[in-house]
Amino acid sequence: MKTKNIIERLMSRVFFFCGMVSIAAVLLITVYMIIAGLPAIVEVGPIDFLFGTVWKSTAAEPQFGILPFILTSIWGTLGAVLIGVPIGVCTAIFLSKLAPPKLAAVVHPAVELLAGIPSVVYGLIGMMVLVPGVMDLFHLKSGSTLFTAILVLAIMILPGIISVSETALRAVPREYEEASLGLGATWIETVCKVSVPAARSGITAGIVLGVGRAIGEAMAIMMVAGNVPNMPGLFKSVRFLTTAVASEMSYAADGSLQKQALFSIGLILFLFILSINLLLNHFLKKGDTTK
Repeated sequence: MKTKNIIERLMSRVFFFCGMVSIAAVLLITVYMIIAGLPAIVEVGPIDFLFGTVWKSTAAEPQFGILPFILTSIWGTLGAVLIGVPIGVCTAIFLSKLAPPKLAAVVHPAVELLAGIPSVVYGLIGMMVLVPGVMDLFHLKSGSTLFTAILVLAIMILPGIISVSETALRAVPREYEEASLGLGATWIETVCKVSVPAARSGITAGIVLGVGRAIGEAMAIMMVAGNVPNMPGLFKSVRFLTTAVASEMSYAADGSLQKQALFSIGLILFLFILSINLLLNHFLKKGDTTK
Protein backbone atom coordinates (compact mmCIF):
# COMPACT_ATOMS: atom_id res chain seq x y z
CA MET A 1 0.00 0.00 0.00
CA LYS A 2 2.83 2.39 0.88
CA THR A 3 4.57 1.57 -2.40
CA LYS A 4 1.37 2.36 -4.31
CA ASN A 5 1.01 5.72 -2.56
CA ILE A 6 4.64 6.57 -3.28
CA ILE A 7 4.19 5.75 -6.98
CA GLU A 8 1.01 7.84 -7.16
CA ARG A 9 2.71 10.83 -5.55
CA LEU A 10 5.73 10.47 -7.81
CA MET A 11 3.61 10.28 -10.98
CA SER A 12 1.52 13.22 -9.79
CA ARG A 13 4.67 15.32 -9.44
CA VAL A 14 5.96 14.13 -12.83
CA PHE A 15 2.68 15.16 -14.50
CA PHE A 16 2.73 18.48 -12.68
CA PHE A 17 6.31 19.12 -13.80
CA CYS A 18 5.48 18.28 -17.43
CA GLY A 19 2.47 20.59 -17.31
CA MET A 20 4.55 23.43 -15.91
CA VAL A 21 7.22 22.90 -18.58
CA SER A 22 4.56 23.12 -21.30
CA ILE A 23 3.10 26.31 -19.85
CA ALA A 24 6.57 27.82 -19.44
CA ALA A 25 7.43 26.96 -23.06
CA VAL A 26 4.29 28.71 -24.31
CA LEU A 27 5.02 31.78 -22.17
CA LEU A 28 8.65 31.93 -23.32
CA ILE A 29 7.62 31.67 -26.98
CA THR A 30 5.04 34.42 -26.46
CA VAL A 31 7.52 36.74 -24.76
CA TYR A 32 10.22 36.10 -27.35
CA MET A 33 7.85 36.73 -30.27
CA ILE A 34 6.71 40.01 -28.71
CA ILE A 35 10.27 41.17 -28.02
CA ALA A 36 11.51 40.19 -31.50
CA GLY A 37 8.45 41.35 -33.42
CA LEU A 38 7.58 44.73 -31.92
CA PRO A 39 10.66 46.78 -32.99
CA ALA A 40 9.89 46.57 -36.73
CA ILE A 41 6.22 47.38 -36.18
CA VAL A 42 7.19 50.44 -34.14
CA GLU A 43 9.82 51.57 -36.66
CA VAL A 44 7.69 51.08 -39.77
CA GLY A 45 4.50 52.20 -38.03
CA PRO A 46 1.55 49.96 -37.13
CA ILE A 47 -0.71 51.44 -39.81
CA ASP A 48 1.87 51.21 -42.61
CA PHE A 49 2.94 47.74 -41.52
CA LEU A 50 -0.49 46.15 -41.06
CA PHE A 51 -2.39 48.00 -43.80
CA GLY A 52 0.33 48.70 -46.33
CA THR A 53 -0.20 46.94 -49.65
CA VAL A 54 3.39 46.93 -50.95
CA TRP A 55 6.16 44.60 -49.77
CA LYS A 56 9.62 45.51 -51.10
CA SER A 57 11.99 44.38 -48.37
CA THR A 58 15.17 44.51 -50.46
CA ALA A 59 14.55 47.74 -52.39
CA ALA A 60 16.70 50.85 -51.99
CA GLU A 61 13.74 52.38 -50.17
CA PRO A 62 12.16 49.30 -48.60
CA GLN A 63 8.43 49.02 -47.94
CA PHE A 64 6.96 46.59 -45.45
CA GLY A 65 3.21 46.39 -45.98
CA ILE A 66 1.82 42.97 -45.05
CA LEU A 67 -1.89 43.46 -45.77
CA PRO A 68 -1.68 41.21 -48.88
CA PHE A 69 -0.16 38.45 -46.76
CA ILE A 70 -2.81 38.80 -44.05
CA LEU A 71 -5.73 38.75 -46.48
CA THR A 72 -4.24 35.87 -48.44
CA SER A 73 -3.81 33.81 -45.26
CA ILE A 74 -7.39 34.57 -44.20
CA TRP A 75 -8.94 33.71 -47.56
CA GLY A 76 -6.71 30.67 -48.04
CA THR A 77 -7.53 29.27 -44.60
CA LEU A 78 -11.23 30.04 -44.97
CA GLY A 79 -11.37 28.37 -48.37
CA ALA A 80 -9.55 25.27 -47.11
CA VAL A 81 -11.87 25.04 -44.11
CA LEU A 82 -15.01 25.42 -46.23
CA ILE A 83 -13.87 22.55 -48.44
CA GLY A 84 -12.02 20.33 -45.96
CA VAL A 85 -14.22 20.48 -42.85
CA PRO A 86 -17.51 19.21 -44.40
CA ILE A 87 -15.67 16.45 -46.28
CA GLY A 88 -13.61 15.49 -43.23
CA VAL A 89 -16.53 15.41 -40.79
CA CYS A 90 -18.80 13.52 -43.23
CA THR A 91 -16.02 11.00 -43.85
CA ALA A 92 -15.57 10.52 -40.10
CA ILE A 93 -19.33 9.96 -39.68
CA PHE A 94 -19.32 7.45 -42.51
CA LEU A 95 -16.33 5.50 -41.20
CA SER A 96 -17.50 5.42 -37.58
CA LYS A 97 -21.25 4.91 -38.00
CA LEU A 98 -22.19 3.86 -41.53
CA ALA A 99 -19.35 2.08 -43.29
CA PRO A 100 -19.11 -1.73 -43.36
CA PRO A 101 -16.45 -2.91 -40.88
CA LYS A 102 -14.23 -4.34 -43.62
CA LEU A 103 -14.26 -1.06 -45.56
CA ALA A 104 -13.59 0.99 -42.43
CA ALA A 105 -10.69 -1.31 -41.54
CA VAL A 106 -9.09 -0.51 -44.90
CA VAL A 107 -9.80 3.23 -45.06
CA HIS A 108 -8.78 4.06 -41.48
CA PRO A 109 -5.09 3.04 -41.90
CA ALA A 110 -5.05 4.94 -45.21
CA VAL A 111 -6.19 8.10 -43.41
CA GLU A 112 -3.48 7.64 -40.78
CA LEU A 113 -0.93 7.18 -43.57
CA LEU A 114 -2.02 10.47 -45.16
CA ALA A 115 -1.50 12.24 -41.81
CA GLY A 116 2.12 11.11 -41.78
CA ILE A 117 3.04 12.27 -45.28
CA PRO A 118 5.47 15.25 -45.18
CA SER A 119 4.12 18.55 -46.43
CA VAL A 120 6.79 18.75 -49.14
CA VAL A 121 5.28 15.63 -50.72
CA TYR A 122 1.89 17.33 -50.87
CA GLY A 123 3.64 20.28 -52.46
CA LEU A 124 5.30 18.11 -55.09
CA ILE A 125 2.01 16.40 -55.96
CA GLY A 126 0.36 19.81 -56.16
CA MET A 127 3.06 21.06 -58.51
CA MET A 128 2.85 18.01 -60.76
CA VAL A 129 -0.93 17.49 -60.79
CA LEU A 130 -2.93 20.47 -59.51
CA VAL A 131 -0.88 23.35 -60.94
CA PRO A 132 -1.03 22.08 -64.57
CA GLY A 133 -4.64 20.98 -64.06
CA VAL A 134 -5.78 24.39 -62.84
CA MET A 135 -3.84 26.11 -65.62
CA ASP A 136 -5.49 23.98 -68.33
CA LEU A 137 -8.96 23.97 -66.78
CA PHE A 138 -9.23 27.75 -66.37
CA HIS A 139 -6.93 28.69 -69.29
CA LEU A 140 -4.43 30.56 -67.12
CA LYS A 141 -0.84 31.53 -67.84
CA SER A 142 0.19 29.93 -64.55
CA GLY A 143 -1.57 27.43 -62.32
CA SER A 144 0.30 28.61 -59.21
CA THR A 145 -2.63 30.47 -57.68
CA LEU A 146 -4.56 30.98 -54.47
CA PHE A 147 -7.14 28.48 -55.71
CA THR A 148 -4.48 25.78 -56.06
CA ALA A 149 -3.17 26.56 -52.59
CA ILE A 150 -6.69 26.23 -51.17
CA LEU A 151 -7.08 22.80 -52.75
CA VAL A 152 -3.73 21.62 -51.35
CA LEU A 153 -4.56 22.95 -47.87
CA ALA A 154 -8.00 21.32 -47.96
CA ILE A 155 -6.40 17.96 -48.73
CA MET A 156 -3.73 18.41 -46.05
CA ILE A 157 -6.18 19.14 -43.23
CA LEU A 158 -8.42 16.16 -44.02
CA PRO A 159 -6.47 13.42 -42.16
CA GLY A 160 -6.39 15.30 -38.86
CA ILE A 161 -10.07 16.22 -38.98
CA ILE A 162 -11.12 12.70 -39.96
CA SER A 163 -8.98 10.96 -37.35
CA VAL A 164 -9.96 13.13 -34.37
CA SER A 165 -13.63 13.34 -35.36
CA GLU A 166 -13.86 9.58 -35.90
CA THR A 167 -12.37 8.91 -32.48
CA ALA A 168 -14.85 11.31 -30.86
CA LEU A 169 -17.80 9.70 -32.65
CA ARG A 170 -16.74 6.20 -31.65
CA ALA A 171 -16.54 7.35 -28.02
CA VAL A 172 -20.22 8.32 -27.90
CA PRO A 173 -21.96 5.96 -25.43
CA ARG A 174 -24.01 3.31 -27.18
CA GLU A 175 -26.87 3.94 -24.73
CA TYR A 176 -27.50 7.36 -26.27
CA GLU A 177 -28.02 5.87 -29.71
CA GLU A 178 -30.10 2.95 -28.42
CA ALA A 179 -32.40 5.37 -26.57
CA SER A 180 -32.90 7.39 -29.75
CA LEU A 181 -33.65 4.27 -31.78
CA GLY A 182 -36.05 3.11 -29.07
CA LEU A 183 -38.00 6.35 -29.44
CA GLY A 184 -38.57 5.61 -33.12
CA ALA A 185 -35.79 7.61 -34.77
CA THR A 186 -34.05 6.16 -37.81
CA TRP A 187 -30.34 5.38 -37.73
CA ILE A 188 -29.47 8.43 -39.86
CA GLU A 189 -31.56 10.67 -37.59
CA THR A 190 -29.82 9.17 -34.56
CA VAL A 191 -26.38 9.78 -36.00
CA CYS A 192 -27.15 13.38 -37.02
CA LYS A 193 -29.17 14.43 -33.98
CA VAL A 194 -27.59 12.38 -31.19
CA SER A 195 -24.13 11.07 -32.07
CA VAL A 196 -22.77 14.18 -33.77
CA PRO A 197 -23.94 16.64 -31.06
CA ALA A 198 -22.58 14.32 -28.35
CA ALA A 199 -19.18 14.24 -30.10
CA ARG A 200 -19.14 17.98 -30.77
CA SER A 201 -16.19 18.68 -28.48
CA GLY A 202 -13.99 16.15 -30.26
CA ILE A 203 -15.12 17.25 -33.70
CA THR A 204 -14.37 20.86 -32.80
CA ALA A 205 -10.91 19.82 -31.59
CA GLY A 206 -10.29 18.19 -34.97
CA ILE A 207 -11.40 21.34 -36.76
CA VAL A 208 -9.09 23.45 -34.60
CA LEU A 209 -6.18 21.17 -35.48
CA GLY A 210 -7.08 21.44 -39.15
CA VAL A 211 -7.28 25.23 -39.01
CA GLY A 212 -3.94 25.36 -37.21
CA ARG A 213 -2.29 23.27 -39.89
CA ALA A 214 -3.85 25.33 -42.67
CA ILE A 215 -2.62 28.60 -41.15
CA GLY A 216 0.84 27.31 -40.28
CA GLU A 217 1.68 25.46 -43.49
CA ALA A 218 4.55 26.95 -45.49
CA MET A 219 6.50 24.52 -47.67
CA ALA A 220 3.64 23.03 -49.69
CA ILE A 221 2.03 26.45 -50.16
CA MET A 222 5.28 27.99 -51.32
CA MET A 223 5.44 25.36 -54.06
CA VAL A 224 1.93 25.86 -55.45
CA ALA A 225 0.86 29.46 -54.69
CA GLY A 226 3.46 31.33 -56.77
CA ASN A 227 4.96 33.19 -53.79
CA VAL A 228 4.28 36.66 -55.24
CA PRO A 229 3.25 39.49 -52.84
CA ASN A 230 0.02 40.36 -54.68
CA MET A 231 -3.29 41.32 -53.17
CA PRO A 232 -5.33 38.10 -52.99
CA GLY A 233 -7.26 36.93 -56.02
CA LEU A 234 -8.59 33.43 -56.59
CA PHE A 235 -6.55 32.92 -59.75
CA LYS A 236 -3.56 35.11 -58.90
CA SER A 237 -0.14 34.11 -57.60
CA VAL A 238 0.00 35.06 -53.93
CA ARG A 239 2.13 34.86 -50.81
CA PHE A 240 0.95 33.75 -47.37
CA LEU A 241 2.25 34.97 -44.00
CA THR A 242 4.11 31.71 -43.50
CA THR A 243 5.71 31.69 -46.96
CA ALA A 244 6.78 35.32 -46.56
CA VAL A 245 8.85 34.33 -43.54
CA ALA A 246 10.15 31.08 -45.02
CA SER A 247 11.17 32.58 -48.36
CA GLU A 248 13.21 35.52 -47.00
CA MET A 249 14.53 34.47 -43.59
CA SER A 250 17.49 32.59 -45.08
CA TYR A 251 19.07 35.68 -46.67
CA ALA A 252 17.87 38.44 -44.35
CA ALA A 253 20.87 40.06 -42.63
CA ASP A 254 21.08 39.80 -38.87
CA GLY A 255 19.86 42.94 -37.16
CA SER A 256 18.42 44.39 -40.38
CA LEU A 257 14.95 45.89 -40.58
CA GLN A 258 14.04 43.15 -43.04
CA LYS A 259 14.75 40.40 -40.51
CA GLN A 260 12.94 42.30 -37.78
CA ALA A 261 9.95 42.66 -40.10
CA LEU A 262 9.95 38.91 -40.70
CA PHE A 263 9.83 38.36 -36.94
CA SER A 264 6.94 40.83 -36.85
CA ILE A 265 5.11 38.73 -39.43
CA GLY A 266 5.69 35.74 -37.15
CA LEU A 267 4.19 37.70 -34.26
CA ILE A 268 1.10 38.59 -36.33
CA LEU A 269 0.74 34.94 -37.36
CA PHE A 270 1.08 33.85 -33.74
CA LEU A 271 -1.63 36.28 -32.63
CA PHE A 272 -3.79 35.21 -35.58
CA ILE A 273 -3.68 31.54 -34.57
CA LEU A 274 -4.19 32.40 -30.90
CA SER A 275 -7.27 34.48 -31.71
CA ILE A 276 -8.83 31.71 -33.80
CA ASN A 277 -8.25 29.12 -31.07
CA LEU A 278 -9.75 31.38 -28.40
CA LEU A 279 -12.73 32.16 -30.63
CA LEU A 280 -13.45 28.50 -31.37
CA ASN A 281 -13.06 27.53 -27.70
CA HIS A 282 -15.44 30.34 -26.74
CA PHE A 283 -18.14 29.11 -29.09
CA LEU A 284 -17.58 25.53 -27.95
CA LYS A 285 -18.01 26.39 -24.27
CA LYS A 286 -20.99 28.58 -25.11
CA GLY A 287 -22.59 25.68 -26.93
CA ASP A 288 -21.96 23.33 -24.01
CA THR A 289 -23.62 25.69 -21.51
CA THR A 290 -26.78 26.01 -23.63
CA LYS A 291 -27.48 22.27 -23.70
